[in-house]
Amino acid sequence: MHIKSQFYEDYELGHKRETLGRTITETDFVVHAGHTGDYFPHHMDAEWCATQPFKQRIAHGTLTFAVGIGMTATEINPEAFSKGYDRLRFIKPVHIGDTIRVVVTISEKKESKHAHLGHVNEHVEIFNQKDELVLVCDHILLAKKKEFIED
Repeated sequence: MHIKSQFYEDYELGHKRETLGRTITETDFVVHAGHTGDYFPHHMDAEWCATQPFKQRIAHGTLTFAVGIGMTATEINPEAFSKGYDRLRFIKPVHIGDTIRVVVTISEKKESKHAHLGHVNEHVEIFNQKDELVLVCDHILLAKKKEFIED
């Protein structure tokens, strides 16, 4: 991880970055359940899941989201900060042993109500090892504008 200053003007529409893969483990399921208190059988009970149409445990959607977003955090940008996430959707289930990777695309730039900042939307797509889309969301950043930087 390193520090890289990137101002509003530096973001280019259509620019993509992609992470390496990360395999989701049973430990991930257990730790996430402990952190969230979500012990629903869909995530924790292999025997019960075997009797269901999906036949195996399903990762918590919030686990897939948290791990995927964490995978994108490779640079510290002191010129921008996260405002939040929009349009989060769980498209396909993730299971123990699946390997996910993330593609982030700059999809929108627009003015902010604060003249010294601009909105930047990063469209986030998480794929499994079969290149199937499993999660999608939009990450909203507020980025400083160069014109307001004091010399």
